Amino acid sequence: MSICGLDFGTSNSTLGTIADREPVLTALEADQTTIPSAIFYETGGAVLIGRRAIEAYVEGVPGRLMRSLKSVLGTALIDETTRLGRERTSFRNVIAYYVGAVKRRAEQAIGRELRHVVHGRPVHFVDNAPDADHKAERILCDIAREVGFNQVSFQFEPIAAALDYERQISAEEIALIADIGGGTSDFSIVRLGPKRHGKVDRSEDILANDGIRIGGTDFDRQLSLGVIMPLFGFGSAMKRPGLEVPSSYFHDLATWSNINRMYEPRVASDIRRVRRDADEPALLDRLLRVVAEQRGHTLAMEVEEAKIALSGVPRAKIPLDWVAAGLKAAVSRPDLVNHTKQLADCIGARVKICLAQAHLTASRVDAVFLTGGSVRLAHVRNAITKTLPSARIVEGDTFGAVGKGLTLEALHRYGPEK
Repeated sequence: MSICGLDFGTSNSTLGTIADREPVLTALEADQTTIPSAIFYETGGAVLIGRRAIEAYVEGVPGRLMRSLKSVLGTALIDETTRLGRERTSFRNVIAYYVGAVKRRAEQAIGRELRHVVHGRPVHFVDNAPDADHKAERILCDIAREVGFNQVSFQFEPIAAALDYERQISAEEIALIADIGGGTSDFSIVRLGPKRHGKVDRSEDILANDGIRIGGTDFDRQLSLGVIMPLFGFGSAMKRPGLEVPSSYFHDLATWSNINRMYEPRVASDIRRVRRDADEPALLDRLLRVVAEQRGHTLAMEVEEAKIALSGVPRAKIPLDWVAAGLKAAVSRPDLVNHTKQLADCIGARVKICLAQAHLTASRVDAVFLTGGSVRLAHVRNAITKTLPSARIVEGDTFGAVGKGLTLEALHRYGPEK
């Protein structure tokens, strides 16, 4: 069949197809079914995606790395351009290249053309902005058609995860689905059961749907601002009493989707002017080195690696000797919690909102199904589950549940009987 489910994620992407009426995630990079949502434009013309894109950047190949591509959907960045060597290209074209490359890889792996897709989408691309939300879906739909899909439809990512989870249960239940991804946190309360699994229209089973534009990349940003950016001048004083070094540089450098803004020619000039009036100019020298060498993504990756490590160890080190000899940072689990507690609390608050939407008490929810990379953070899990103390906690396929659920939805919508 020429149908598929595509989970284009902020951090990673998957694409699933049907084999013997079961969803199977396609190997998109060697034998890996997940592929980082990253693209690298080599100086000279070659374009790489996924792990190879990240490797080229780490190896020092001249060029431009972009990650968290999905984050620009629903924001003003989607209409902006970015410099690639002597030319500029739109972020829309960057996303189209990546999605098209994923489609081609899947087609090569399975040996047939893919023409119909159910695309995953968060409950809200952006918070409290319906027009921007509709625009984001429309752009993603247009891109899918441009890269060769004839039929394009969408399903909310937590609903897709629910469809994957439903295959595991043997009796009817009410479940809260928590999909905590790289860019958004999405929740659904769904009535599930083996007798409901084959239904095409599940609208009456969806009791609540809500989400917030907070995800793993926001935890990276807050951890970076709290631990790393002060080493580069964030929060430091200017010579004039009462003034601090402008903060916009550090917020851009700590935000995956904004890092490339720091490489615009005017930015280095601006920082040099600020340096002249800074009380600690040596800190700005470190910032200028990061900008000159276009190593902002190196900082972001080191922070991300430390965050992930803290789910298993109490402390992690962030090496920064490439900036200055002997420079490093240490981060502990309490540091991570302190700098990101507000984010975790905002995520957890959506559970109560969903219960209110569904007109349910907490005791009516039988299970909490957790998926998405950020559920590995203990304080995020606790923020979600503390409202439902009697519910069974179920671990989903961290990076595959949504993709498999979208593929099941594609079977229902575009299968042979249609």
